[in-house]
Amino acid sequence: MRNKLFCLLLFSQFVLLSQVNITGIVIDASSSQPLPFASITTEVSSYALTSVNGEFTIRCENHPVHLTISYLGYETKKLTIQSKSADKIEIRLHPKEENLSTVKIAVAENIASKVIKKAIRRKNQNNPKKALKSFSYSSYNKFKITEDNQATIETQDTTNVEIEQLLNKSHSFLSEKVSQHQYTRKSKGKETVLATRMTGFEEPIYNVLGIKIQSNSLYEEDYTIFNEKYIGPLSNRALKNYYYKILDTVQSKRPSLVVLFQPRKSKKIASLEGVLYLDIETLAIQKAILELRGELDVMATHNFKYFDSQNSWFPIDQEISIRPGKGRQKVSLFGGRISVGRLGNDKRSFTGNNDFLLSKTDLFDIRLNDRQNVKLQDASIKVDPEANNRSEEYWNKYRTSGITEKDINSFPIVDSIVKAQNIERRIDVIQSFNIGYYPVGFFDFDLTYPIKYNNFEGLRLGLGGLTNKKFSKRFRLEGYAVYGFRDKKSKFGIGGGVLLNKNSSSWLNLNYTDDLKEVGSFLYLTDRRVYSLFEPRLVNIDFYYKHRTWRTSLQHQIFPRLLSETEFSVSNIDQTGGYQFLNNGNLFSSYKTAEATIALRWSPFSKFLKTPNGIKEIHDGYPKVTAQYTQGIKGIFDSDFTYGKIGVKAQYVITRINQSRTSVLFEADLATGDVPLTHLYHAFPNAPTKETVLQRFSVAGRRTFETMFFGEFFSDRLATLQINHRIRPLKIANWLKPELVFITRYAIGDVSNPENHQGVSFDSLQQIYQESGFEINKLFAGFGLSFAYRYGAYHLPRFEDNISFKFTFYLKL
Repeated sequence: MRNKLFCLLLFSQFVLLSQVNITGIVIDASSSQPLPFASITTEVSSYALTSVNGEFTIRCENHPVHLTISYLGYETKKLTIQSKSADKIEIRLHPKEENLSTVKIAVAENIASKVIKKAIRRKNQNNPKKALKSFSYSSYNKFKITEDNQATIETQDTTNVEIEQLLNKSHSFLSEKVSQHQYTRKSKGKETVLATRMTGFEEPIYNVLGIKIQSNSLYEEDYTIFNEKYIGPLSNRALKNYYYKILDTVQSKRPSLVVLFQPRKSKKIASLEGVLYLDIETLAIQKAILELRGELDVMATHNFKYFDSQNSWFPIDQEISIRPGKGRQKVSLFGGRISVGRLGNDKRSFTGNNDFLLSKTDLFDIRLNDRQNVKLQDASIKVDPEANNRSEEYWNKYRTSGITEKDINSFPIVDSIVKAQNIERRIDVIQSFNIGYYPVGFFDFDLTYPIKYNNFEGLRLGLGGLTNKKFSKRFRLEGYAVYGFRDKKSKFGIGGGVLLNKNSSSWLNLNYTDDLKEVGSFLYLTDRRVYSLFEPRLVNIDFYYKHRTWRTSLQHQIFPRLLSETEFSVSNIDQTGGYQFLNNGNLFSSYKTAEATIALRWSPFSKFLKTPNGIKEIHDGYPKVTAQYTQGIKGIFDSDFTYGKIGVKAQYVITRINQSRTSVLFEADLATGDVPLTHLYHAFPNAPTKETVLQRFSVAGRRTFETMFFGEFFSDRLATLQINHRIRPLKIANWLKPELVFITRYAIGDVSNPENHQGVSFDSLQQIYQESGFEINKLFAGFGLSFAYRYGAYHLPRFEDNISFKFTFYLKL
């Protein structure tokens, strides 16, 4: 009975649109080879280009349809389609008698190369971001994930309809956005989101606003499609990677050359192909069509308008459609993964209406070289506080693309899907997990506490976390409690904070901690929340000190690219072993410290999204620089020592178009004054002090020296340099894509008055410590293998003592 009702419901609620869709293929009559980018037009000005496989879809109002098919070097053909047909039509074009010979084609290719060379030389004159001092415009974007954009849904009642059927017959996701854009050469660009809404969500998933679906410029070195980069058709490297051919000319007020480009090298780095319409006079882009075929089938278009006053072609709209290709490429949304392979490519013919993802952006109110007030410290994207509360009248005022009945009905229908599948909860869990929390109601459980192991405490079990916005948007409470089974001691921490300023994410915090801390560890306050599901170094550490610490801190985002934290703390410290610090003739095993600390993290090239919920980094820009200064003050709250500590860390990452990646991490630390060993520096050693290589087998760290033994070196002056180079992942299967990473690490340092540190033995790093090796990551379930070798000044007599062989573990939900 249910199935009958379901079928009745479907047949009564879905109607066919009156639009006519004609699909076909254009081929060479003699060779039967497809003709890419042939022009298809109708008498009512509908226009289409064939794909690289010669296929096309053209949409018209009604039958009969009169088509004109033209291709450079071939006879133009005209035909009439009288009625609707389910079959794909085949159009054969015959070469003209004066068709180019092989030699002439080479000449044409040379002409095209000369045109492109000149276009590349002139691109700074044609690129609005280089040629104009400033500009502004507004935009309307419609972004949807769909499987059948021809169906029309007329009901909001989903009671008797299966969720799976709804996903097949309605948009899985639909969002709209209205933005204002401002650009100046000095401060670059800023987008203010004036209105936004997303199907199924009472509050938008703001992460989506930071996704770069497609590049908005064709003059840059790289062209981006869903955060994946490809060599741009006017890149300085373009002629080495693309083949060019002039296909046609378009006669208009501003005539243009139609230039075909196709990859001539590795499709991993230059997979794009398409056509550029270049202004004959200026060689500026008037229009562009780009395709990418493979795991995803992508069609992107850009249209430009000529502005006489500025002698400039400026974009007026862009669109991208993504269909499933031959593989099962996944698209990242909401911090999770959505697969496009599920559409069943082998079961569908080329109909042109089964786009998986469609994004259309229209630009309006364009103003060139007008005065703009954009501050350097502004976030790249800022969401207006009222953006999620706009009325339908507001949306109608700004919509430039027609919104269909299906689009409108998708909002309430997907609401029911989101609620039925608890999607908001799943997204919340994924996003929280990736920063180390698991939300339950008003409390986020901290995943770093439940279970750990180290050589001093043995098994360490605990529970901790903090309240979230469901508890209060203004206040938060946090705490944890743990127990070590080897030392048979409980440890805990408790605290809270108050939000002083939401716009700058300013929190005033107060905490008390009674716990252990590793001797020689140095952590930056602004890096406090660095989460790892598994912390490999902790397993082998056995040199700790006890501390009971009161601290108060102020976290403040000075501006999006500059994060600060200041802290004042008082600690009572006791040793877990026999260490004593000799200072002014007195031996200290227990002492008190009072510290004032300021930390800054600067990310000058990162991009940030500012929402009503706070500031989020949406694009990692490098270098990133972190600095921290700590002053120990004697006599404050009976503290025992005066000292100063400063640390500077700089990270630079180069991500290449061929998917290789080089990371450089440099850190320098200096401590002066009366500094006990507990507050000196180590270089993050990760080699257990055990006899054989197999006994030292454990898990490699992220920034650790794998062949350096725990407690081997301590320094009051220390500099380290780590270089990692990852080559392009090797695809063995869809589930197996191992990554080979080459690693080199260096450390140098020294320690003053080592005789003041009694009860322990260690060396200095007066000469350069060196180790090199490699990792093969992501072999299975996030696990891989690591090998490192110690050489140079600190090479050990026994060969096997210089070797590290371990697991690696990299996992992201």
